[in-house]
Amino acid sequence: MERKRILAVGVGGQGILLFSRVLGETALASGTAVAMSEVHGMAQRGGVVETNIVLGGIRSPLISEGEVDILVGLEPVETLRALPRARQDTIIISSTDPVIPQIVKDGLAPYPDLEEPLQRLKETFPRVYLFAGEQMAREAGTGKALNMVVLGALAGLGILPFSRDSFLEAIRKLVKPKFLEANLKAFEAGFAVTASS
Repeated sequence: MERKRILAVGVGGQGILLFSRVLGETALASGTAVAMSEVHGMAQRGGVVETNIVLGGIRSPLISEGEVDILVGLEPVETLRALPRARQDTIIISSTDPVIPQIVKDGLAPYPDLEEPLQRLKETFPRVYLFAGEQMAREAGTGKALNMVVLGALAGLGILPFSRDSFLEAIRKLVKPKFLEANLKAFEAGFAVTASS
């Protein structure tokens, strides 16, 4: 396949690593070469986490500034923070539900108003998909399945050479049985967001 460089960003506790493992498993099962590099911020819930995922034509698992084909954000501020790695035609998929850091909860810093920057995002990039991912995950059974909502949205775009069923098979393989139903529902909810676009 043609090389695709995917940058997934969010904060600790959102399940970016499981998102990446399911995507990697889907690629491997489909015979596509995959390389991943994880970058952790603070090693605690709420710290910045990102994964570089390169599918096909691998030279390096690291994605430099201006090289991201698809930016996947599980937290809106982290999506905005990652924009220097994007280029003009980068596809952007992001949840708009914020994760409020402890410093904001303690009243020591404000959380930014996102309405204007997210609107500018839609005006700047040709394909931007924004949705209340955590809310959709809760409706599927658990807010912890946000990662599967976002993965479903990525799958629904149809730009990766993997079938919907191959993603579902990878989810069944990697998600614990007691969480499986909610994760499958969350994936389908995300898939519906972009499949009709």
